[in-house]
Amino acid sequence: MKDSNNKIEKYHLHKAHPEKLQFEVYNLNEYRKKSGKKAAIAHSHSYYQIIWFFEEGGEHVVDFKTYTIKKNTILFISKDHIHAFDDNLEVQGWLIHFNESFFMHNDVDIFLKYNIFNSQENPCYVIDNETATTATSYMDLIRKELAQRGMFGYEDIVRFSLKSLLINLERIHRNDGAIHLKFNNHYELQFAKYKELIEENYEKGLSVGDYAELLNISSKTLTTITKNVIGKSASQLISERIILEAKRLLRFTSLQIGEIAFKVGFEDASYFVKFFKRHVGSSPRKYRNETVN
Repeated sequence: MKDSNNKIEKYHLHKAHPEKLQFEVYNLNEYRKKSGKKAAIAHSHSYYQIIWFFEEGGEHVVDFKTYTIKKNTILFISKDHIHAFDDNLEVQGWLIHFNESFFMHNDVDIFLKYNIFNSQENPCYVIDNETATTATSYMDLIRKELAQRGMFGYEDIVRFSLKSLLINLERIHRNDGAIHLKFNNHYELQFAKYKELIEENYEKGLSVGDYAELLNISSKTLTTITKNVIGKSASQLISERIILEAKRLLRFTSLQIGEIAFKVGFEDASYFVKFFKRHVGSSPRKYRNETVN
């Protein structure tokens, strides 16, 4: 699955037309036949994606894991995930694309409080028949509104239906015993801003102090926030994001170790190797050899 062009392709939703509704629903079978081999090559998105497989069969790769598709499997692909379909074009289901901007400003808490798009460990869930029936009712309502775009309030109905769908799916996530974030009103907004800043700047080598300055708070306060919200230090979140990107580049591209080091903010490749080994337990070269087929 390594990309010979030394690049992980990234796709966007209506990037050239921001005025369009930042939400789309596709018939999964039609989408796979149209996308062909393109969707089977590891890639990422600048938007969120929900993939609902109706029937058992095939596999799907998300970052570093391969998931076996069962009946009513739902995958939550965050905008920072690398994923790829298998070669099966006869899949049946739904595919949903949307950006955070699709939600109203005061509804952005959907991404703060619901962990279905924040689970690196398990972005894959199987829903029972009762949940599938409920989810289908929301999908029917969404598709009905999309078929009459321009009608009064249609965007709001689609938006609220999607939020209701996510809430119902998050209930499954929690009932399955999955670990989820514990937010409080005082810290959640600053934590979300910090995560976004890391996403925008992780390759620049910024320190906790640099991020704290961008947030107009002290380094101590920033660490207090991250400890309270997710149980990790502010510096740990920076390191985890750098390691995640390094792993992706090692597995999905043919870039040299020195090139990867530079891409994740290291001028000295040897220091990057030490950093990677300290956090992962093996050298970048060994990690690549063990994970790339």
